[in-house]
Amino acid sequence: MVSFVFPPSPQASVPVRGEAARFPVRRVFCVGRNYAAHAREMGKDPDREPPFFFTKPADAVVEDGATIAYPSLTNDLHHEGELVVAIGKGGIDIAEGDALSHVWGYAIGNDLTRRDLQAQAKDLGRPWDFAKGFDQSAVCGAIAPVSEVGHLAAGEISVAVNGELRQRGDLSDMIWSIAEVISILSRAVRIEAGDLIYTGTPAGVGALVPGDVCVVNIAGLGSVSTTIGPRV
Repeated sequence: MVSFVFPPSPQASVPVRGEAARFPVRRVFCVGRNYAAHAREMGKDPDREPPFFFTKPADAVVEDGATIAYPSLTNDLHHEGELVVAIGKGGIDIAEGDALSHVWGYAIGNDLTRRDLQAQAKDLGRPWDFAKGFDQSAVCGAIAPVSEVGHLAAGEISVAVNGELRQRGDLSDMIWSIAEVISILSRAVRIEAGDLIYTGTPAGVGALVPGDVCVVNIAGLGSVSTTIGPRV
């Protein structure tokens, strides 16, 4: 039996719809600017930019209904509602035609972002880690198995804050399809069961303040709610 110098951190996980068993989270990947309108609102040209990825730590994952502290070091916390792909089978250099066979299920996510830190990092040519990978920055609802919902290629995705609509798009608006995203990512790293892939957000991202209730809805999956608590 392996011994450790102190108890290891608990396994990060998210619930599975209709099951007591949970989905263990291994890594969290996020696709940057995968909706054309959002890419344009961020000042980029989606027609010329290949997909790129950033990561969040597994223990940044928080569940539906959580109240999270307004994070430190920022005055511009943003919501980004997204479809999350839950990987159930590993592989490397996966062919696009085989990519969907690696999907275990889908969930609703919110890629919380310290936008001011992201802007500073961009200006200085630095990584986005502190802008994207902070504590409680990866909201993820219960995972719906593919056997229940099939593969999602279209359907409205929206975000409302305190009942006011902020973001609205359609999954069919993705520049890179889910199969393409999985295939491209697997050329860079070996994906494994337990990986989550946040697939990008539509236009309309905006600021959250303490007391806000942010709800992400995806047709066919339902909704996920997050409340922003007091500043850390």
